Amino acid sequence: MPLRSMVTFLFVLLSGTAQAATILVWGDSLSAGYGLRDGEAWPTLLQTRLASEGFPHRVVNGSVSGETSAGGLSRLPAALERHRPAIVILELGANDGLRGLAPRLLAENLGAMVDAARGAGARVLLIGMQMPPNYGPAYTRRFAATFTEVAAARQVALLPFLLDGFAERPEMFLADGIHPNAEAQPLILDNVWAQLQPLLKR
Repeated sequence: MPLRSMVTFLFVLLSGTAQAATILVWGDSLSAGYGLRDGEAWPTLLQTRLASEGFPHRVVNGSVSGETSAGGLSRLPAALERHRPAIVILELGANDGLRGLAPRLLAENLGAMVDAARGAGARVLLIGMQMPPNYGPAYTRRFAATFTEVAAARQVALLPFLLDGFAERPEMFLADGIHPNAEAQPLILDNVWAQLQPLLKR
């Protein structure tokens, strides 16, 4: 094969491989864009930032409003088979906490999802959540610690709190006081990006 043709072939091959790299966002309403217009949710903003930073990855948002860790675990194998992601951003657990479910069960489900994603060849970014203080100090501490413990045990990247930096600012949330508004989405993206970027460069 002539040198020029070989160079062209390698460029096409490498470009195709890069373009095929998928980031699967696996979350609940905080990532599904609840109450937002099309294009405002942070996973959509992530796609734009990836392109601006020269990363060829494609973002697939598999988030579902109201999803629990158990529901996410049940749906994940089919999504891994379909999308074959290079990276999974795992953002689940808030609905477990709001329902007062046992952190032990959350840890088991998160751990199983991390194992499934890594077994499918994906790197994992685990995103943590915190409960409001009315759930009691014992539960809120145990709940928040669950994400740290799962990440340490599985040795995966961790963003301890998705809403870090603005959780105490009511003007950054919709009228329900739970879901971040459009103005908060770039702040969420900045939080995620700080932990995601090292995974992109591996």
